[in-house]
Parts: sequence; C-alpha cells; structure tokens
Amino acid sequence: MTHGPMVFQWWKNQAGYRAKEHYYTSFIHSLRKARMPFQAQNLFNEMRDEGVQPSLATMATLMLCYAESGFPDQAQILWNEIANYGFQPDTVICMELMDAYGKMGLFYEIARIFKEIKSRGHILDAKIYTTMISCYGKGGQLQLMENIFEEMRSGGFSVDSSTVNLIVRSYSFAGSLTGMEESYRCLKAYRYFLEEETIRAMAFAYIQKEKFYQLGEFVRKVGLKRKNVGNLLWNLLLLSYAANFKMRNLQREFLNMVDAGFKPDLTTFNIRALAFSRMEMFWDLHVSVLHMQHMNIAPDLVTFGAIVDSYLNGRMANKLSLALSQIGMHNLYPNVLTDPLVYEAFGKGDFHVSAENLLQYPHKMHQEKWTYSKLLRFYLKKYFSKGQLFWNH
Repeated sequence: MTHGPMVFQWWKNQAGYRAKEHYYTSFIHSLRKARMPFQAQNLFNEMRDEGVQPSLATMATLMLCYAESGFPDQAQILWNEIANYGFQPDTVICMELMDAYGKMGLFYEIARIFKEIKSRGHILDAKIYTTMISCYGKGGQLQLMENIFEEMRSGGFSVDSSTVNLIVRSYSFAGSLTGMEESYRCLKAYRYFLEEETIRAMAFAYIQKEKFYQLGEFVRKVGLKRKNVGNLLWNLLLLSYAANFKMRNLQREFLNMVDAGFKPDLTTFNIRALAFSRMEMFWDLHVSVLHMQHMNIAPDLVTFGAIVDSYLNGRMANKLSLALSQIGMHNLYPNVLTDPLVYEAFGKGDFHVSAENLLQYPHKMHQEKWTYSKLLRFYLKKYFSKGQLFWNH
C-alpha cells in the first residue's frame, strides 16, 4: 500500500478526473489497513482543500486508522469532530473503536466512549455490550467485565452463547477458578453450548493450579460421549489420572475410551507414554509403542523423548538402542503433534527440551537438518560429559 498515494496522484492527473468523496474514502480505507494514518490524514486534508465535505464514513475511517495504528489522541480529536458535525456513529464504528482501544489497554477510553454514546442518545444494542465484555475479558479486567455483563442483563438484553463462553474463558486465563466455575454454571443455566476453545481454557486453568481431580470431574460433567471435539475430553480425563500417576485408573479409562467407540490418537498414547516414562514402567511403555504401530499412529518428538528419558533415568542405557530401533525414527525429521495441554501437566522431558533448543539452529555449517539420530547423538554426548550415564549390566 506504500504506492497507494502515488497511484491516486497519478489518477488525479488524468483527463476528466473530478474530486469525489468516495474516491478519497476508498484510499483512506486502504491506508487504514496498511496502518498509515499520517498519509491518510494528508488525503483527508487534501479532500477538504478541494472543497469536498467529509461524511461520517470518511471521518470514521480516518479516526479508526489512527486508533488501530496506536494514536489514541488523534483518534479522540476525530471522535470530537464527528460529534461537532452532528454525526451519530453507528454500532459498528463504536465497536471497532472500542476494540482498538482494548488492544492498546486503554480501558478507560472504552468506558468514556460508552458513557458518551449513552449521553448522546445512541440506541444501544447487545453488540456494544459484548464488544466491551470481550475487550475487558481479553485484557484481564474481570471486575469491569462483570459489571458490564450485569448491566447488560439488567437492561433486558439477550445474552448469547459466545458471550458467556468468552466470560468463562476470561476467568480461566486469569486463573480465577471460582469465577470460572460460577460463569460455567451460568452457561449451563442458559443451556448454552460449551465451545471447544472454552473447554481447553478451563482445562488449562485446572492444570495450571494442579487441580487434576477437578479436571477429571469437569470433563465428566461436560460429557464423555460428546464427539464433536474429537478425543479432547477423553484425553483430558486420561491426563487427569496420568499427571497424578494413578496408573490403574489411567489404564481402566483408556479401555473405557476404546469401548465407548473412540479411537486413541497420538496425544492419547503420549499421555500414557509420559506417565510410563516417569514411572519407569518399561514394559508398559514398550507395549504402548507397539500398540501405536499396530494402529498406524506415527510417533513424534514427545514419544521419542519419553523413551530416551525413561531408559536413561532408569539406568537402562544399554537397552536404549534396542528400544528405539522398534519405532524406526532415527532418520526422520523431528516434529511435535501432541496437544500442548499435555506439556502443561507434565512439563517437557530433558531430551525434548534439549531437542527443541537444537532445532532452532541448523545442524553444522552446511545447513543440514536435524534428524532424531543426530539429536540423540548430541544429547548422549552431553549426557556422558556430565558423568550422569550409568550402565546397568
């Protein structure tokens, strides 16, 4: 868009050109997308010099260009000018301005805009409230979010599913289990649908607080028969047991998952693999890897790391090569496809952390890509040098 003003200048020099506001508005809108407010201001000034009076659309576009580019003071000047012209910004303009202020953390500006549009007799609708709830929630302003939500309800506005889901997520990301659970009960009272993103947010909150029992109870309440989120709920249930190393429960629920008609995926197997690895349950780890192969599920870096850490930490390094040969990953390029919620519960293993650090850089001087075997050689060399490797003869 850096060539936009040049194109417009060329166009104005063509025969038959007449200055019209919608020409300027179109280019100012393009400059808004490109985050070029001062070039947009130049066009706006030129339009006025040509004797073309700006409409609400043009002034609002320039105002939002400033706001979205991080210049709230200039946006405020345009907001006041719009009012002086007697224009009434519509709901969409107000929402976009609030959203821009929210991204800058200017929550007091959002409140000011809301107060002004009410004082000007603007007919409020639910979208204004949901935008404010979204801005406050994403910014961690939970009390402001709750106040607006209560005002919205007391004003008789309908509260939709996405708004309540957003409130639940906001409490989740803030780590407020009490607020999260209360808003979740509110969602259920409305009989609204719990979105997958909200399920993940709530699971994240429980995991962060190491409330694994509550995590298990939560997914059971949501309903393990629900299939539109894939294996997410079952995997979270398995994770709730695996993170507490309740191995019998883990095995029982894995079988229940299969009996319920759900097909285990890579995350399912890696939850088990990490638990077996930490508990140094070598045979169970071996059987789980064979089960993966039987189901044609390709292992990833998490699987490989679980095996390496298990055998090294269990002083079974002499059997590591045999264990890894069974999965045939040595010449493959590493990838990670496991659900990140698993790392939140278990953390990343030593080999996993080492591998990710190395993967940030090409291998050697000729830009050769890392393979699992090269990562392992580097890791074992470092492991030997620290005198941490003990052979179990």
